[in-house]
Amino acid sequence: MKTSLCLLLLAAVVAAEVYFKEEFSDDSWEKRWIQSKHKDDYGAFKLSAGKYFGDKKRDQGIKTSQDAKFYSRGAKFPKSFSNKGKTVVIQFTAKHEQGIDCGGGYVKVMRSDADLADFHGETPYNVMFGPDICGPTRKVHVIFSYKGKNHLIKKDIRCKDDELTHLYTLILNPDNTYEVQIDGEKVEGGSLEEDWDLLPAKKIKDPDAKKPEDWDEREYIDDAEDSKPEDWDKPEHMPDPDAKKPDDWDDEMDGEWEPPMIDNPEYKGEWKPKQIKNPEYKGKWIHPEIDNPEYTPDDDLYLYENWGAIGFDLWQVKAGTIFDNVLVADSVADAKAHAAETFDLLKTAEKEQKEKADEEARKKLEEDEKKRKEEEDSKKESADDEEEPEEKEDHDEL
Repeated sequence: MKTSLCLLLLAAVVAAEVYFKEEFSDDSWEKRWIQSKHKDDYGAFKLSAGKYFGDKKRDQGIKTSQDAKFYSRGAKFPKSFSNKGKTVVIQFTAKHEQGIDCGGGYVKVMRSDADLADFHGETPYNVMFGPDICGPTRKVHVIFSYKGKNHLIKKDIRCKDDELTHLYTLILNPDNTYEVQIDGEKVEGGSLEEDWDLLPAKKIKDPDAKKPEDWDEREYIDDAEDSKPEDWDKPEHMPDPDAKKPDDWDDEMDGEWEPPMIDNPEYKGEWKPKQIKNPEYKGKWIHPEIDNPEYTPDDDLYLYENWGAIGFDLWQVKAGTIFDNVLVADSVADAKAHAAETFDLLKTAEKEQKEKADEEARKKLEEDEKKRKEEEDSKKESADDEEEPEEKEDHDEL
């Protein structure tokens, strides 16, 4: 029994596969990541660990380095694969160290035959995943290509917008479910069919059904026996009875004097009859639905027969985002293990250094403010001292 269990566990380990991993440990990344030539003015990625890090080599990634630029660079997997019957995990880190105001931070995962030398915004992809920030929009994109059309998730997933490193993970399962994690914690998940408009609706309104002409949806109606009181109609405004014509008023020069208007305390507003229950009320009419003849279930919504490339195709107004630890695998356990070796170690060191730097900046700001106030007080005292002799001289003359 123990032997069988060990063999099963060993088989599971062997079956798990990492299709692509990039940690940007040295300059060799430039050989693996192809620069698109679709435009001749793409921004340049530079190797950088940023301001705060633990181990420089481990924590360095590629950083957008030029403001107001498009970026387009991609890499091929060692071999293509199909995810039939398998989970796919797409994972990477992004650090908006510049305090991004408008720009993308997502990856596109493509077929193996993607032309990365001509990689651009219209290049077909299987999945687009990751943060996107512009003004008030701060969301995580999860876009799937299905039958030649790109479909956006219908849910709103908020991304991180601080200046620290964050881990983005998308898990695509063979049972047509998904999960999105940020920093290893689930933030969204569910069904591909429910959360994307990949398929036509299961049900549609019956085109032959119509609301009956005598269908009454009014829950309340006017009371036919209610009538407006005879003394109801009073003007909204009336002349002020306490106002008096000014003594210096000249009718020839000023025109005929009229008292100012005030709110009429007897004004009751527009009269409306009382409401009573409608005896003919049938409730809100609901349009009957029928099965949509155009709907066909698809158990393979998750399936892409060919995966083989990944890339960054972005626009950034303010550069400075660092991407690192890119992973495509079929095991959630492998993705978590990779995060433990990279992101988890970085985030601890990074947080400590950032908090220390923020505290030092706060103290410096307080010291600068204190110094500025002392200088202002000193100047004021000097000005007062210069004025005193003149005041004394004037006093002596008196």
